[in-house]
Amino acid sequence: MIGYTTLGVKDLDAAKKFYTELFDAEVLVDVGRLAMIGKDIAEPKIAVCTPFNEEAPSVGNGTMVAFPGGSREGADALYNKAISLGATCDGKPGSRIDGVFYGAYVKDADGNKLCFFDFS
Repeated sequence: MIGYTTLGVKDLDAAKKFYTELFDAEVLVDVGRLAMIGKDIAEPKIAVCTPFNEEAPSVGNGTMVAFPGGSREGADALYNKAISLGATCDGKPGSRIDGVFYGAYVKDADGNKLCFFDFS
């Protein structure tokens, strides 16, 4: 249902490196101030951009992008990989919502909150 999600960033090259390495993906579209990263143009993607209004990017309070881990181990692996790529912890991996939902949370270099999850 979701085609792509866009995150505003300060350093486009650093953001492209972070997200391509995190997801073992590639830059599928690059139009200068915006790059779409994924594995297939027909699948959901993450886009990173410098804001159109040329002002500093900002993070929405309560805004988060969630990526399926495929399993609890997969969520852990994405969390650990993000940390190794310079993200900061914003909630260690663990069960939430009465053990039905498993989530691991980080913030990227620009403060964008990401969740790696599994429904069990």
